[in-house]
Amino acid sequence: MKIFGALLMIFGFVDLIGSFTQFDLWGQYMGVGLPNFIWKFTAYVELILGYFLLLTGGKITAME
Repeated sequence: MKIFGALLMIFGFVDLIGSFTQFDLWGQYMGVGLPNFIWKFTAYVELILGYFLLLTGGKITAME
């Protein structure tokens, strides 16, 4: 889970930097046409989910 969280955070950083430079990661390279309202927040959602997965990835223990 930590690896997936880290990859999601890297993807989120690329999406965030791309949104400031008018680089449409979702539309041009992924082929997904997002509405403008959702497109503005995708990077933040990716970063938050990646951070959550990174933190909780190694802390889950077996219940007795």
